[in-house]
Amino acid sequence: MSTSASEISARIVEAVMAQKLAPGSRLGEQPLAMLFDCSRTIVREALTRLAARGIVTVSARRGWFVIEPSQDEAREAFEARRVIELGLIRSTGSTGKIDKAALRQLKAHLQREKAALKESDVGNRSFLLGDFHVCLAECLGNTLLADTLRDFTARTTLIAMLYQSTHDAVQSCEDHVQIVAALERGDHAAAEALMAAHIGTVQSALRVQAPTDPLAQLRDALAPLQQKKKTTAAGPRRRKAAAPSPDDTDSSTYLGALL
Repeated sequence: MSTSASEISARIVEAVMAQKLAPGSRLGEQPLAMLFDCSRTIVREALTRLAARGIVTVSARRGWFVIEPSQDEAREAFEARRVIELGLIRSTGSTGKIDKAALRQLKAHLQREKAALKESDVGNRSFLLGDFHVCLAECLGNTLLADTLRDFTARTTLIAMLYQSTHDAVQSCEDHVQIVAALERGDHAAAEALMAAHIGTVQSALRVQAPTDPLAQLRDALAPLQQKKKTTAAGPRRRKAAAPSPDDTDSSTYLGALL
């Protein structure tokens, strides 16, 4: 039985969240069709869905690729997560404490996170740390937002890889523990504040460079050459130029002489 488009797209998102697919990775239709034992039509359907969700992009001549978020897109992704996750916690605050079944599910997830931190499987660790936010949305009773958060979490995982995040996985897990503890005691205001701080810490750990001038190198190369003249108190004097020697000139001067 061949794999469905939904299953293929889910596997790709999981691979992104596990940091097994890097930003810019090419997703060839034929290799994917062979891997999942299905037609290229089904693969194309899966990739089209992922493109609509902002996980992959397509070029008419080059094919399908995992997205490479720009700095502006990175900022917008974190802003979107703040709106969704803080709003979700705030909206459930009026109902009181989180129910026991949901708490058990969240605590089980935290145990898997802690176990993953002790193992060498970085992919599993990365997936679980990101999936906590999806699990939290599900436990707070909003599956629609859980699906949305899955996509945003995948995007922020790509952002973390692209901009070489220095965020500590152990600290991330501890943040999750504190958030669940606040929810368990019914302190939704504290849980919201902890989530805001957590997302801010993750974002601040990105090595985002200040905007650069894309024409800087070309502008410097094409700048007019400045001719320097030696003068004395009596005015300019003409001297016969000595032949440059490779021993007493830099490489650019010597090359100029040869030309």
